Amino acid sequence: GMNIKENIRIAIFSIKTNLMRSLLTMLGIIIGVAAVIAIITLGNGGRDYIVGMIKNMGSSVINISINSKETNASDYITDEDIKAIKNLDSVAYVSQVTMSVGNVTTKHNESLGLAIAGNADLGNMMTSGMLSGRFFNEEEYDTGARVAVLDSISAKLLFGYSTPVGEKLSFTVGDQTVQIKVIGIIDASMLSSSSSNMSETMSSYMSDSQTGCSIIIPATLADALNGNSAGRYEMCYIMAKSDSELDAAGSAAMNLLYTRHGNFGKNYSLINMATYIDLLDTVINVFTTFIAAVSAISLLVGGIGVMNIMLVTVTERTREIGIRKALGAKTSTILFQFLTESVILCLLGGLIGLILGSVGAFAVASYMNIPIEMKFSTIVIAVGFSTAIGVFFGIYPARRAAKMQPIDALRSM
Repeated sequence: GMNIKENIRIAIFSIKTNLMRSLLTMLGIIIGVAAVIAIITLGNGGRDYIVGMIKNMGSSVINISINSKETNASDYITDEDIKAIKNLDSVAYVSQVTMSVGNVTTKHNESLGLAIAGNADLGNMMTSGMLSGRFFNEEEYDTGARVAVLDSISAKLLFGYSTPVGEKLSFTVGDQTVQIKVIGIIDASMLSSSSSNMSETMSSYMSDSQTGCSIIIPATLADALNGNSAGRYEMCYIMAKSDSELDAAGSAAMNLLYTRHGNFGKNYSLINMATYIDLLDTVINVFTTFIAAVSAISLLVGGIGVMNIMLVTVTERTREIGIRKALGAKTSTILFQFLTESVILCLLGGLIGLILGSVGAFAVASYMNIPIEMKFSTIVIAVGFSTAIGVFFGIYPARRAAKMQPIDALRSM
């Protein structure tokens, strides 16, 4: 044990003696480690954040819609189709989704409104977001009840507070106006949840988010208002019983539509959020790995710097090596002493790099508002890498020192 302790003591003394030189030697390692740590940490954080956002938008929901370019009247999705899809083994919920724009008036305000309409299953696709009240049920859907669910932002805009359950609003489409009762409020973030397309459609109708609101009503009520008596729909949303059955549910529903409408071809398109997630995940990972690899090149440069300085150190300490050898120091003892020194140089560089990289990553993350966490594996990689560099680039100088003949060493005096 004494030997290693003594080696470390001598190494630290030597590093302290040439402090400026030691710091400059470590610089390559510091920059390399800091860059790799910051990039890996930010890359992972960014990926988790983006993937999480998409998951919140409802990765377990599939949207099937009609390609309007080549559609015949017979291609539209019907109520019978919806019932048939609902009976598929892999399907948990299914609802047609229609949108119509009208005017919404309350005692408090008047606004342009987008009515998103579906059946009672639409509520099951958004359940986690109910703030108060409830979603409309099967019976209200069947009878075309005049009820609506609002998101919290629209509620605040229309009524001045975010939980106006039981209040009335009037909705005007064309020349028809109906009085509608608010029966539930969903979390605004959940509205975009069940489908990103809905919120996109909304924003395309409304240039300014302040002036537009959205209400969710039974599709039967929307059909009555829009004169869509035949119950023909351009799209439906499907939720599988589990995420693993998502693809199965999608293809089963598509096949069912083709079979029922006899229109095998390109008449329906399917959007599945989960496949987007996998794709994004892969793309971000490839980028992170690539950039980390590029910044790792500076570690290589740093390693060569360490080797250079250690060779200089060996030359400078020729005399000390000679005396120790003459006093009977083993070759291995001298080898390990110089190796210890280069490993300590690199480890110190690695630790400083780790601290700088983490601080940098957290600073960037807080500026960009993405949550990140320091993974233990990242720290291990940083420390392990710098140690490895210390050993690899330290071996050549240390062997040169160890192989010196005492007579040459003493002659140089």
